[in-house]
Amino acid sequence: MKINFPIIGCAMLMASCSGIYKNYERPQTLAQGIDSLYRNTTTDVVKADTASYGNTPWQEVFTDPQLQALINKALANNTNLLNADLSIQQIQAGLKMQRLAYYPSIAFQPQGAMSSWDFNKASKTYAFPIAASWQFGSMGSIRNTKKQYEMNLEMTKAAKQATRTAIIANVANLYYTLQMLDEQLKTTQETIGIWAENVRAMEAMKEGGMTNQAAVSQAKANYYNLQSTVPALQNSITQTENALCTLLCEAPHNIGRGAFNADNFPTQYSVGMPVQLLANRPDVHAAEMKVASAFYGVNVAKSAFYPSLNITAQGSWTNNAGAIVNPGKILATLLGSITQPLFTNGKLKANLKISQLQYEAAQNDFKSTLLSAGQEVSNALAQYQAAAQQEEACKHQVAELTTALENTKMLFQHSTSTTYLETLTAQQSLIQAQLTLISDKFDKVQAAINLYQALGGGRETENN
Repeated sequence: MKINFPIIGCAMLMASCSGIYKNYERPQTLAQGIDSLYRNTTTDVVKADTASYGNTPWQEVFTDPQLQALINKALANNTNLLNADLSIQQIQAGLKMQRLAYYPSIAFQPQGAMSSWDFNKASKTYAFPIAASWQFGSMGSIRNTKKQYEMNLEMTKAAKQATRTAIIANVANLYYTLQMLDEQLKTTQETIGIWAENVRAMEAMKEGGMTNQAAVSQAKANYYNLQSTVPALQNSITQTENALCTLLCEAPHNIGRGAFNADNFPTQYSVGMPVQLLANRPDVHAAEMKVASAFYGVNVAKSAFYPSLNITAQGSWTNNAGAIVNPGKILATLLGSITQPLFTNGKLKANLKISQLQYEAAQNDFKSTLLSAGQEVSNALAQYQAAAQQEEACKHQVAELTTALENTKMLFQHSTSTTYLETLTAQQSLIQAQLTLISDKFDKVQAAINLYQALGGGRETENN
């Protein structure tokens, strides 16, 4: 068949005019509203920008050496992250196949035969053919299918990054939870020792006629109430350690850790630039790559309306070209064909419609992901600011209650205007404030971790 190259050129021109060779560009409708993704919840002088915070390597955010070792172990062993790597490898293999679609398939099929007529001398024929075939498909289909695989690969990488960020944040949260529980347990045990002394003092005062049995019973009740909280705290520590071990893909065991320190994070944040949210958030990036993949899916559906081109070439060293010829000669053939769909029962139009609807749905998902990202950043900023203010107020409360307890003890020792019960009340108020301060510090740490995760922090680099 004679190949009509002008027809092929016209078909390619038609395909080009239809836009199926265009690269993806973010639609204007998706860019609207980016500047107001989240609101500025800070009012004081800016000391740290969220854009910089989100771009900070996790080793500089979480500086505790024991926590760093745990994060490294989780990143190396976590099965979800390992499965994400396997998914990337699968997509890469598919992308490689799509790239190879531009190359011909080559086959070598040597043949030989012997024939004899009425037991006469046998004749021998042979052929050593090599065949190459190019199946270009419809105009633009291979190119757009390859682009789809590239976008899917980016989506898979973004999914891995989301998993990585979540692992870092979860390990940090559990680690600081353990430190907070340790601090609460330590404070509770110290308080139990103080209340044991108080009970003995109240009993001695009762024997001396300075108080009654009701006051002694109340002191003992407070003492036993504190004792009952110790097993609960120890159980929480064990369960938190077990949860952390699961992230590390290890059997349950004790987790080594340092003292609780909530002062290693920035004191304040600004909202940063919304465009940075797009650069860092893996789920936002994955959502846009889904839009891009759907865009190329529409192009693939459009390209099905255009002719497909197939070329087959074969060369053979043979002594059989319709008659026995010796010695062997080279026989070459070339065949080209164009297939233009004419009637497909509406399948091509239906497929195009489905692809266009999927493209619209992907855009809606992208907008929804953007709004969710903005909400998470806003919530994390507000949470951090509130926790920081609560911590500051609680610090002043602890300081004042400490002074009040010292004054109450002094009045009790040198004056009859203050009873021992007032001393116990002041002491109990101070202990409760100290436990609240520990909780407020942990809330601030948790808010900083949540903000880091909301900004897509912990991105994989060459040094990680």
